Amino acid sequence: MTVVTKKDVNPTAHLTPEDVEALGHELDAIRQEVLDTRGERDSAYIRKVIDTQRKLELGSRAVLLASAFPPAFVAGTVGLSIAKILENMEIGHNVMHGQWDWMRDPKIHSTTWEWDNASTADGWKHSHNEVHHTYTNIVGKDNDLGYGIMRVDEDQRWVPMYLAQPLWNFINACFFEYGIAAYDLELGKNLKTPKDRRPESFKKAARATLKKIRGQMTKDYVVHPLLSLPTGSFLPTLAANFTANVVRNVWSHSVIMCGHFPEGVETYEKNAIPEKETRGEWYLRQMLGSANISGSKAMHIMTGNLSHQIEHHLFPDLPSNRYAEVAPKVQALFEKYDLNYHSASLPAQVYSAWHRVVRLSLPNGWLETTNRQNLPSQLKMLWAMTTGDRKVRRVAQLRLEQQARRQRAARKAEAEAAAA
Repeated sequence: MTVVTKKDVNPTAHLTPEDVEALGHELDAIRQEVLDTRGERDSAYIRKVIDTQRKLELGSRAVLLASAFPPAFVAGTVGLSIAKILENMEIGHNVMHGQWDWMRDPKIHSTTWEWDNASTADGWKHSHNEVHHTYTNIVGKDNDLGYGIMRVDEDQRWVPMYLAQPLWNFINACFFEYGIAAYDLELGKNLKTPKDRRPESFKKAARATLKKIRGQMTKDYVVHPLLSLPTGSFLPTLAANFTANVVRNVWSHSVIMCGHFPEGVETYEKNAIPEKETRGEWYLRQMLGSANISGSKAMHIMTGNLSHQIEHHLFPDLPSNRYAEVAPKVQALFEKYDLNYHSASLPAQVYSAWHRVVRLSLPNGWLETTNRQNLPSQLKMLWAMTTGDRKVRRVAQLRLEQQARRQRAARKAEAEAAAA
């Protein structure tokens, strides 16, 4: 994957400026149709989800009071994991997008909701709603693309430290809520700044985040385990809470990776985005910079309907339960304007996203040109690039890219010959 403007074939080259604006008008019409028909069935949906989640969490925590017994431990852990996923994905994420603000219910409003997560609602809304959804998949502007710790595009210069990015990504998945909290704070950038020059806004946000983390950890790792002491279930309850948090984190990380990181999802370079991007141009970038996950209704709910990531990025403020309804209309527009509607099953999208993580952890072309026969020589080259200086890496990179081009040309010729 490389930025769309540097591809051999630009997937939007066939569209005229008039086409892009017409596409924007058609998407605006789909959005307005939903806005005009929001009502009781939508409010009933979110209230039912919240009620179900709260009962599931309460029931699971009650079962965990006796978690010294294996059946109670398993049932409580599974129930608590599902409850945490529902709270984060289908409820918290979507409430904080303002999807339910039209109900004017202060209990289900983006300005008052605080979720079961290490990130504060205010910090997350800035980094996610304002930054990510505005600058989706623009390398260097959208830190959701790799979370600022991974190589996400072939045009990023490869350096040896990227070899560890599959490990970083796995650790980030397990403790995702803390990674997102650090990302919301722009922790790396601010820690590099001398203390006396750090902005007051960062200090204030850091204090709020630490307070939030203390509260979350006290609830999960002190209060609830202590409540289980009378049945001898302190340690099992502690383990159950930890497991539920890890399950929630890995699931959330996987769903979010599937939305923007599989092979075939487009990325953009900053200087290729117009200074005054039109509504149609923004829509087009969201369409090509997102991917969907196919599956059952239950799976869609468990992903917070981010399985409809394309529709979510087009219409982030529409009620999540309506994405399945508008998806066929959106897909029809993809077909009308000859664009790729990127959708696949959860296993396929997870595999694709992780394949990209691994591929970009290596020099461009290395994975593509490596096979069983040449593996020893390829490993020798990789070692030289890892231990050598910039000149060594540059020369070896050019060699790899030449080999990859020759192989692609040979495969293309073979395919054309077979077709003939």
